[in-house]
Amino acid sequence: MTPDHWYNIVPDLPVPPPPPLHPGTGQPVGPEDLAPLFPGELIAQEVSTERFVRIPQEVLDVYRLWRPTPLIRAHRLERALGTPARIYYKYEGGSPAGSHKPNTAVPQAFYNAREGVRRLTTETGAGQWGSALAFACAQFGVECVIWMVRASYDQKPYRRSLMRIYGATVHASPSPVTGAGSKILADDPDSTGSLGIAISEAVEVAAGDPDTRYALGSVLNHVLMHQTVIGEEALKQLPERPDLVIGCTGGGSNFAGLAFPFMREHPEITFRAVEPEACPSFTRGTYAYDFGDTAGFTPLLKMHTLGHGFVPDPIHAGGLRYHGMAPLLSHLYELGRFEAVTRSQRECFEAGVRFARTEGIVPAPEPTHALAEAIAEALRCKETGEEKVILTALCGHGHFDMSAYDRYLSGEMRDFVLPQERIDEALSALPQGR
Repeated sequence: MTPDHWYNIVPDLPVPPPPPLHPGTGQPVGPEDLAPLFPGELIAQEVSTERFVRIPQEVLDVYRLWRPTPLIRAHRLERALGTPARIYYKYEGGSPAGSHKPNTAVPQAFYNAREGVRRLTTETGAGQWGSALAFACAQFGVECVIWMVRASYDQKPYRRSLMRIYGATVHASPSPVTGAGSKILADDPDSTGSLGIAISEAVEVAAGDPDTRYALGSVLNHVLMHQTVIGEEALKQLPERPDLVIGCTGGGSNFAGLAFPFMREHPEITFRAVEPEACPSFTRGTYAYDFGDTAGFTPLLKMHTLGHGFVPDPIHAGGLRYHGMAPLLSHLYELGRFEAVTRSQRECFEAGVRFARTEGIVPAPEPTHALAEAIAEALRCKETGEEKVILTALCGHGHFDMSAYDRYLSGEMRDFVLPQERIDEALSALPQGR
């Protein structure tokens, strides 16, 4: 059964997360600072101290197009691995947009429409979030304008087409239609873009138009909270207590959505976030106040960051190419509530192919990171004889990622080894004294 409440983990924490700061004053931002970008209800959810927030009926009516989503035991993968471990995955790829992203896109579009907002702008990496918001806006009669990171815009043309089918306008980012994009293109006409750049473009347009607001697909507290429908359902569906919960992390909404309800009910188990070697904000970033975008339009967020000017290599897991991590997850990581590891691009696609050949579902490149770690853990159990219960979220299908799988199968795919000097250079531009 689909939950009728979202779970807010903040009241259950021993110490609240550090607040966003105004970049000019250095003081915590207030509702009036966020009002040009977000509707009042989402601002209230961002700072809510309520443990549970009721899901509006209008949102539940749309959720029922695909929720509850199935929890599946990977029997065939287990047999192929010869492991005593039991692997379960919560499959979010059956939503209209093909991922977990509509879990937050639908309420964001609903709350904006209820306040009379005519247009929403956003960014998208792999296109999963852009597809989800375009779908959600179509449900509530809101225009949608999307800046899609150039690397993914070129790699995933059919994801771009899906957004347009839902009625959205899609720009490659960096684009010449904004000041932020024009500046980037003037310095680097061949820029492959980044989520930070695309955020700058979407925020610039939203802030300059009273009929327009901005929607974010990850990172912020209210987005992570909306995703907890994943974990709340899984708690009821799972026939046994997990020993290990694994999720991929870019901004962090997929991992948080699965993990937070289990952290509430089973804080003693192990939680593990998996990020790309090419964009390792948890494992190689710095915990500091930084901008959420490249141009510095957003408030300062205390998060694990590689620096807001960091432009990741154009790996195929476009949804994980963000320079920072959700402030709430970053805070939990500092509290020692979960582990973080990295996986290379090729080992992730190897896991994706292995999963497809056993379980039949072609996963998106993003959740292959979690699958690679789940497989590695299952093989460790094979060596030790442990009968661990492993739970992960398969947050999207890979039907629009065939060109990436082709590159892997043909042997053309390469791993990106991130030099430390690139991280050091980007971190040198962090706001000082925060």
